[in-house]
Amino acid sequence: MDSDAPSSPDPEKNQGIPQDESVKSNGSPAEPLLPLRQKPLQRLRNYFLTGVVVTAPIGITLYLTWLFIDSIDNLIRPLIPARYSPETYLPFGLPGFGVIVVFLFITLLGALTANFLGRALLGFGERIVNRMPVIRAVYGTLKQIFETVIAQSSNSFKEVVLFEYPRKGLWALGFVTSETTGEIPHVLGEEVVGVFLPTTPTPTSGYLLFMPRRELITLSMSVEDAMKQIISAGIVAAPEFTPPQPD
Repeated sequence: MDSDAPSSPDPEKNQGIPQDESVKSNGSPAEPLLPLRQKPLQRLRNYFLTGVVVTAPIGITLYLTWLFIDSIDNLIRPLIPARYSPETYLPFGLPGFGVIVVFLFITLLGALTANFLGRALLGFGERIVNRMPVIRAVYGTLKQIFETVIAQSSNSFKEVVLFEYPRKGLWALGFVTSETTGEIPHVLGEEVVGVFLPTTPTPTSGYLLFMPRRELITLSMSVEDAMKQIISAGIVAAPEFTPPQPD
C-alpha cells in the first residue's frame, strides 16, 4: 500500500478545530454569506414610502380644506357689496371671509328663530312648504335627520355593534341609530333597534336594518375607529384591546 496516499480524515483529530466557513461539509466551496443589509435602491424606496405615509394625509386634508373654503368664498364674494368687502381695502384677497360670513349669517338666523317672532315666521314658512307635494316630503325628511343628529339628547351613532350579516358566520360592523317604536316592534313582538350598515369605502351609503337587540354585540370601540376600518376596507386595524380584568 502506497504510503503517499492521502489518509482519511480522523474525526477525533478535527474536534475543537474550527473549519473554514467557505467550505461545505461535502468539501465543495460554499457561497459567501451576504450581509443582511438593504440595497441602496430598496432603502430609498422605503424612505419614499415612509414620506408618502407621513405627508399624504396632511396634504390631502389641507387640499380638501382649501377647496371647501375657496368654494364658499366664490359663492359669497359676489353677494357682498364692494364697500363691505375687505378686498376693496386690502392689496390681497382674504381667504375664509366667505366662511365667516356664512357662519355669522347662520348664527344670526338661529338667534332670530329662537324668539317669538322668529318662531312665528318659521311656522308660517313651514305651512307653505307643507302644501307642496314633493318639496314637503324632502323638507320633512331632511329636517328630521338634522334634528336627530344635532340634538344633544340623541344617541345616534354612539353605539358600535357587531352582528351576523348577510348570513350566519359572517360578521359586520354597524351603528345603532335609534330605539324603534311604533308598528315594527309591535308586529315582531320584541325589542327592535334601528341599525345602520354602511358600505365600503363610501360610508354615506348603506342599509337600514331593524334587528332584535339580543342579536347585537355591543363593542367598546369608538365610532371613529369603526369608521376607519369600514372606509379602509379593513386595512386600518383597530387599536389594541385590553379586556377588563375581573375584580
